[in-house]
Amino acid sequence: MSKQTVSFFVISAFFASLTLAAPLAAQQLVAAASDPVTLPDAPNPQLHDAVSSSSPDVFSSSQPSDQQQTAAPASGAQQTTTPPQEETPEQRKARAAAELKLETKQRMAGVIPNFNTVNNGKATPLSPGQKFHLFFKGAFDPYQFVLAGIDAGIGQAENENPGYGQGFEGYAKRYGANYADNFSGNFFGNAVLPSLLHQDPRYFRLGHGSVLHRALYSISTTFRTRGDNGNWQPAYSNLTGNLIGASISNLYYPEGDRGLYPTLRRALSVTYQGTIGGMLQEFYPDIAQKYKNHKARKAAAAAAADGVTPIPPAKPSQP
Repeated sequence: MSKQTVSFFVISAFFASLTLAAPLAAQQLVAAASDPVTLPDAPNPQLHDAVSSSSPDVFSSSQPSDQQQTAAPASGAQQTTTPPQEETPEQRKARAAAELKLETKQRMAGVIPNFNTVNNGKATPLSPGQKFHLFFKGAFDPYQFVLAGIDAGIGQAENENPGYGQGFEGYAKRYGANYADNFSGNFFGNAVLPSLLHQDPRYFRLGHGSVLHRALYSISTTFRTRGDNGNWQPAYSNLTGNLIGASISNLYYPEGDRGLYPTLRRALSVTYQGTIGGMLQEFYPDIAQKYKNHKARKAAAAAAADGVTPIPPAKPSQP
C-alpha cells in the first residue's frame, strides 16, 4: 500500500468524523469568538474642592473649577509618558510564557503533540526565544521519532528512494531522512523565519461557525498567518520554510531524488500535510467532545438500566 493510499484513507476517515462533529460545530467555544475590550479605569473625580464651592449643583455644572482646569494638563502629561495598564516588555513576555506553558501540554488523543494551537483565538505574541523553545519542544517529542520510524517502514516496504537500498542500512537512512525533513522544515518555518519576520508560528483555532466556514478558514492559514502585531499577513515563514527544508534534503537524499523537481515536490507535499494538520487542529476538540458526550450518555443509560441515579459531574471551580 502506497503512502498516497494511506493518506487517502486517513483523510477519508478524518472527513467522515467531521460529519459527526457538525451538530457541535456551532456550539463549541462561542465565548472564544468574542473579543472583549478592556477599558481603562475611569479617573477619580476631584470633588473635595468642588463641594466647598458655592455652586448649587457641582455635579451638573459644565464649567470645571480652576483647580480642576490646572490639574488636567498634568494628568494628561502623566498618561502620555506612562499610560495606565500598559504592559512592560517583561510583563508581556511573562504572560506569553504562562500561555505557552499551557499550550505545550496539549495533545490529541493524549499522544499527538498539539503544542502549536491557540484554542481561544487570542494569544500574547511570542519572543524569538519562546518561538525557538516551542519548536524544540515539538521537534524532540517522542511522537516525532515514532512517526519517522513509521514513515521509514512504509518507504522501505515500497522501496521508495531506491538509492538507499534495503536491509537495516536502508531503513536507517530512510529513518534519518524522514526525521531530518521534519526537523529542518519546522526549524526554518516555525522558529528562524517567524523570529526574523515577526510572525506567529501557531495555529489560531476559529472554533465557531459552520463546518464549511471553519474548513475554509483552516485551509487559508496555510497561506496567511498572524503577525506579532496581531494582523493577518502572507505566510512567508511557513511557505518559505517548507521550501528551504526541501532544498536542504538534497544533501542527504540519493542522487536520483535530487534536483529542482524533487525539491518542489517535497515542498508541496509538506505544505499539503500542514493543511491536513490544520484541519485536525481545528476540528479535533469537537470530535473529542462528541466522543466524551457519547460516553457520558452511554454511562447514564447503563446506570439507569441498573436502577442507579447517575451523579452529574462536578462543575469546575471558578478561579
